[in-house]
Amino acid sequence: MKQTMIGVAAAAAAAVTGAQTLRFDADPPGTAPTGWTCGVTGRGNPRWTVEPDASAAGQRVLLQSGSGTFPWCVRDGSSLADGFVQARFVPLSGREDQAGGVVWRWKDADNYYVARANALENNVSLYYTESGVRKTLKYVDAPVARGVPHVLRVDFVGNQITVTLDGTRYIEVQDVHIRGSGAVGVWTKADSVTAFSEFGYANAAR
Repeated sequence: MKQTMIGVAAAAAAAVTGAQTLRFDADPPGTAPTGWTCGVTGRGNPRWTVEPDASAAGQRVLLQSGSGTFPWCVRDGSSLADGFVQARFVPLSGREDQAGGVVWRWKDADNYYVARANALENNVSLYYTESGVRKTLKYVDAPVARGVPHVLRVDFVGNQITVTLDGTRYIEVQDVHIRGSGAVGVWTKADSVTAFSEFGYANAAR
Protein backbone atom coordinates (compact mmCIF):
# COMPACT_ATOMS: atom_id res chain seq x y z
CA MET A 1 0.00 0.00 0.00
CA LYS A 2 2.81 2.43 0.85
CA GLN A 3 4.44 1.91 -2.54
CA THR A 4 1.11 2.53 -4.23
CA MET A 5 0.69 5.78 -2.31
CA ILE A 6 4.20 6.91 -3.22
CA GLY A 7 3.51 6.13 -6.85
CA VAL A 8 0.27 8.11 -6.87
CA ALA A 9 1.93 11.08 -5.16
CA ALA A 10 4.83 11.01 -7.59
CA ALA A 11 2.43 10.91 -10.53
CA ALA A 12 0.56 13.90 -9.14
CA ALA A 13 3.81 15.82 -8.77
CA ALA A 14 4.98 14.96 -12.30
CA ALA A 15 1.72 15.11 -14.28
CA VAL A 16 0.04 18.45 -13.71
CA THR A 17 -1.62 21.04 -15.89
CA GLY A 18 -1.94 24.79 -15.64
CA ALA A 19 0.74 25.19 -12.97
CA GLN A 20 0.93 28.67 -11.48
CA THR A 21 3.64 30.29 -9.38
CA LEU A 22 2.58 33.51 -7.68
CA ARG A 23 4.54 36.27 -5.95
CA PHE A 24 3.36 39.49 -4.38
CA ASP A 25 5.60 42.08 -6.06
CA ALA A 26 2.74 43.73 -8.01
CA ASP A 27 0.86 44.87 -4.88
CA PRO A 28 1.55 48.11 -2.99
CA PRO A 29 3.10 47.58 0.47
CA GLY A 30 0.67 47.73 3.35
CA THR A 31 -2.31 46.53 1.30
CA ALA A 32 -4.19 43.25 1.11
CA PRO A 33 -3.09 41.07 -1.83
CA THR A 34 -5.03 41.51 -5.07
CA GLY A 35 -6.90 38.37 -6.13
CA TRP A 36 -6.99 36.83 -2.67
CA THR A 37 -9.65 36.56 0.04
CA CYS A 38 -8.39 36.56 3.62
CA GLY A 39 -10.09 35.78 6.90
CA VAL A 40 -10.09 33.52 9.95
CA THR A 41 -11.60 30.24 11.09
CA GLY A 42 -12.82 30.86 14.62
CA ARG A 43 -12.12 34.21 16.22
CA GLY A 44 -9.49 36.91 16.09
CA ASN A 45 -8.13 39.76 14.03
CA PRO A 46 -5.69 38.48 11.40
CA ARG A 47 -3.79 41.04 9.36
CA TRP A 48 -2.73 39.93 5.88
CA THR A 49 -0.69 42.58 4.05
CA VAL A 50 1.92 42.76 1.33
CA GLU A 51 5.21 44.02 2.76
CA PRO A 52 8.70 44.75 1.36
CA ASP A 53 11.36 42.07 1.90
CA ALA A 54 14.68 42.34 0.12
CA SER A 55 15.45 38.67 0.78
CA ALA A 56 12.39 37.45 -1.16
CA ALA A 57 12.64 36.64 -4.86
CA GLY A 58 9.92 39.17 -5.67
CA GLN A 59 11.16 41.71 -3.11
CA ARG A 60 7.80 41.52 -1.32
CA VAL A 61 5.96 38.99 0.83
CA LEU A 62 2.46 38.30 2.07
CA LEU A 63 2.74 38.82 5.82
CA GLN A 64 0.30 37.65 8.48
CA SER A 65 0.99 39.88 11.50
CA GLY A 66 -2.30 39.80 13.38
CA SER A 67 -3.74 36.93 15.40
CA GLY A 68 -6.68 34.59 15.32
CA THR A 69 -7.68 31.01 15.86
CA PHE A 70 -6.72 29.96 12.32
CA PRO A 71 -6.01 32.83 9.90
CA TRP A 72 -6.18 31.96 6.19
CA CYS A 73 -5.85 33.61 2.80
CA VAL A 74 -7.12 31.80 -0.32
CA ARG A 75 -6.57 32.44 -4.01
CA ASP A 76 -9.69 33.74 -5.75
CA GLY A 77 -10.89 31.57 -8.62
CA SER A 78 -8.76 28.56 -7.74
CA SER A 79 -10.54 25.21 -7.85
CA LEU A 80 -8.71 21.89 -7.49
CA ALA A 81 -9.95 18.42 -6.68
CA ASP A 82 -6.59 16.73 -7.40
CA GLY A 83 -3.16 18.28 -7.85
CA PHE A 84 -0.64 20.03 -5.66
CA VAL A 85 -0.26 23.19 -3.60
CA GLN A 86 2.95 24.61 -2.14
CA ALA A 87 4.23 27.72 -0.39
CA ARG A 88 7.61 29.19 0.40
CA PHE A 89 7.45 30.87 3.79
CA VAL A 90 9.49 32.08 6.76
CA PRO A 91 8.18 31.64 10.33
CA LEU A 92 9.25 34.89 12.00
CA SER A 93 7.84 34.96 15.52
CA GLY A 94 5.04 33.99 17.87
CA ARG A 95 4.77 33.10 21.55
CA GLU A 96 1.97 30.55 21.10
CA ASP A 97 2.82 29.31 17.60
CA GLN A 98 5.24 29.91 14.72
CA ALA A 99 3.38 28.17 11.94
CA GLY A 100 3.11 28.35 8.18
CA GLY A 101 0.68 26.23 6.23
CA VAL A 102 -1.28 25.58 3.05
CA VAL A 103 -4.96 24.79 2.52
CA TRP A 104 -6.70 22.90 -0.30
CA ARG A 105 -10.20 21.71 -1.18
CA TRP A 106 -11.21 24.87 0.66
CA LYS A 107 -15.01 25.09 0.53
CA ASP A 108 -15.41 27.96 2.98
CA ALA A 109 -13.91 29.28 6.22
CA ASP A 110 -15.08 26.20 8.12
CA ASN A 111 -14.36 23.30 5.73
CA TYR A 112 -10.97 22.47 4.18
CA TYR A 113 -7.74 20.49 4.48
CA VAL A 114 -4.64 22.10 5.97
CA ALA A 115 -1.00 21.05 6.37
CA ARG A 116 1.42 23.12 8.39
CA ALA A 117 4.99 23.28 9.66
CA ASN A 118 5.66 24.76 13.11
CA ALA A 119 9.03 26.22 14.14
CA LEU A 120 8.05 26.37 17.80
CA GLU A 121 7.28 22.64 17.92
CA ASN A 122 9.59 21.37 15.16
CA ASN A 123 6.95 19.30 13.44
CA VAL A 124 4.78 18.91 10.37
CA SER A 125 1.12 18.09 10.70
CA LEU A 126 -1.96 17.37 8.63
CA TYR A 127 -5.55 18.22 9.54
CA TYR A 128 -9.01 18.54 8.12
CA THR A 129 -11.34 21.30 9.28
CA GLU A 130 -15.01 20.42 9.29
CA SER A 131 -17.81 22.70 10.48
CA GLY A 132 -15.15 25.00 11.93
CA VAL A 133 -13.48 22.29 14.03
CA ARG A 134 -9.89 21.31 13.21
CA LYS A 135 -9.21 17.58 13.52
CA THR A 136 -5.77 15.97 13.45
CA LEU A 137 -4.84 13.32 10.90
CA LYS A 138 -1.11 13.04 11.63
CA TYR A 139 1.86 14.71 13.37
CA VAL A 140 5.50 14.05 12.46
CA ASP A 141 8.63 15.53 14.05
CA ALA A 142 10.65 17.61 11.54
CA PRO A 143 13.27 20.36 11.70
CA VAL A 144 11.57 23.72 11.15
CA ALA A 145 13.96 26.59 11.90
CA ARG A 146 12.60 30.03 12.75
CA GLY A 147 13.73 32.87 10.49
CA VAL A 148 14.67 30.50 7.66
CA PRO A 149 12.76 29.93 4.39
CA HIS A 150 10.94 26.60 4.06
CA VAL A 151 8.92 25.06 1.23
CA LEU A 152 5.81 23.13 2.24
CA ARG A 153 4.10 21.09 -0.48
CA VAL A 154 1.04 18.84 -0.54
CA ASP A 155 0.16 16.44 -3.37
CA PHE A 156 -3.40 15.14 -3.33
CA VAL A 157 -5.17 12.72 -5.65
CA GLY A 158 -8.47 11.17 -4.63
CA ASN A 159 -8.04 9.99 -1.05
CA GLN A 160 -4.21 10.04 -1.16
CA ILE A 161 -2.39 12.92 0.54
CA THR A 162 1.39 13.42 0.70
CA VAL A 163 3.03 16.24 2.66
CA THR A 164 6.61 17.30 1.90
CA LEU A 165 8.78 19.89 3.68
CA ASP A 166 12.00 21.15 2.09
CA GLY A 167 12.10 18.17 -0.27
CA THR A 168 11.59 15.51 2.42
CA ARG A 169 8.37 13.49 2.48
CA TYR A 170 7.00 13.39 6.04
CA ILE A 171 3.34 12.37 5.80
CA GLU A 172 1.42 9.94 3.57
CA VAL A 173 -2.17 9.15 4.45
CA GLN A 174 -5.51 8.18 2.96
CA ASP A 175 -8.48 10.33 3.95
CA VAL A 176 -11.93 11.10 2.51
CA HIS A 177 -13.32 13.77 4.83
CA ILE A 178 -13.13 16.67 2.35
CA ARG A 179 -14.12 15.60 -1.16
CA GLY A 180 -14.33 17.32 -4.53
CA SER A 181 -12.79 20.57 -5.70
CA GLY A 182 -12.02 23.64 -3.66
CA ALA A 183 -9.78 26.67 -3.43
CA VAL A 184 -6.13 26.70 -2.34
CA GLY A 185 -4.24 29.15 -0.17
CA VAL A 186 -2.06 29.79 2.86
CA TRP A 187 -2.72 29.47 6.58
CA THR A 188 -1.29 30.29 10.00
CA LYS A 189 -2.25 29.72 13.61
CA ALA A 190 -2.78 31.90 16.67
CA ASP A 191 -0.12 34.64 17.01
CA SER A 192 2.21 33.29 14.31
CA VAL A 193 3.91 36.06 12.35
CA THR A 194 4.66 34.39 9.03
CA ALA A 195 5.92 35.72 5.69
CA PHE A 196 4.92 33.93 2.46
CA SER A 197 7.11 34.86 -0.50
CA GLU A 198 5.87 32.42 -3.15
CA PHE A 199 2.82 30.29 -3.76
CA GLY A 200 2.24 27.60 -6.38
CA TYR A 201 -0.46 25.16 -7.39
CA ALA A 202 -1.68 23.02 -10.28
CA ASN A 203 -4.43 20.59 -11.20
CA ALA A 204 -3.47 16.97 -11.78
CA ALA A 205 -3.41 16.11 -15.47
CA ARG A 206 -6.37 14.09 -16.70
